[in-house]
Amino acid sequence: MKEVIFKEKYHLMIKEIMKDDIKFTRVADFIDYFRTKVKEHPVAAFIGTFDHYSHTKGLKDGQVDAAILDAQHIVFCFGKALESPEVMGIRPRSIGVSELSDRFVIAFQEAPKALANDAMGAWVKGLESC
Repeated sequence: MKEVIFKEKYHLMIKEIMKDDIKFTRVADFIDYFRTKVKEHPVAAFIGTFDHYSHTKGLKDGQVDAAILDAQHIVFCFGKALESPEVMGIRPRSIGVSELSDRFVIAFQEAPKALANDAMGAWVKGLESC
């Protein structure tokens, strides 16, 4: 997994997995895996999924990079405390999974709390055994 700064301000964690290196064959397989991890976590709460690819393709002026074959998000929250109204601006969390012809790309934005970063990082690392 590597950390990148996207558009000069967003800290993202990115993991690329070649299709030959994992048993998963569809983005939905990854979403199911992450849904299980969220449900097993003592603090995380599953919110939903979002088919970003279909949504964007369905827009009159929607644009999807030709290399992207599918792209979905799993949305969840690690909200253990509401210490201020401002925290609502950085929640909930999501992990995005994109399919390209030869690989899958998993991405999530760095969270302000170690609890969330540690869990999401562990979940992505756990894909190595899949």
